[in-house]
Parts: sequence; structure tokens; C-alpha cells
Amino acid sequence: MKMYILIKEQLPIGFATLAAAHASLAAYLKFENDNDMKQWVNGTFYKVICKVNETEFEKAKQFDHHVILTESSLNNEEVAIAFKPRNEWPKAFKFYKLYK
Repeated sequence: MKMYILIKEQLPIGFATLAAAHASLAAYLKFENDNDMKQWVNGTFYKVICKVNETEFEKAKQFDHHVILTESSLNNEEVAIAFKPRNEWPKAFKFYKLYK
């Protein structure tokens, strides 16, 4: 099982780091009573953090079981999306660039 966190590529590194940390916690809190989340927390705890452009970000909102993060110091701009952990992912997730 993996949790995917998508971060907008234009976000400065400091904001991106905060967004990733907040996204992981926000997803956990939103889905903490879900069986998949419980299995993930008690198992591998894998996270995949990817950089996405604006188009990819908007399209990713169509996938189920996510939470969107905003940044108050950037006028509440949407900066990240965290998805509930799962075993199987839509094909699009294979093409997102890893955040390095």
C-alpha cells in the first residue's frame, strides 16, 4: 500500500516541504477510520511524493479519496493533494514525476 502526495511544481521548496508534511497528516486524519488507512499505518507506511503541473493537479482532483491542501501565506492557493493509501492506483499516477 502507498499514499500518494502530489505537490504543485512551481511551489518553492520550503512550502513544498511543509505541504508534504501537512498533506500526510491531513490524509491520515480524514481517513483514520478507514480499513485501508489502518492497514497502511500498521504496515509499510510507504509514501510517494510527486511534482505535478497545474493541469495534472486539476485532473488529479477527479480521483476518489483525497484531501486538498492550501497555503494561507499564498492567499489560500491549493498546493497539494494527498490520497488515501491503496494497493491499486489509476494509470495516471505512473506518469507523475517523483519529487527529488
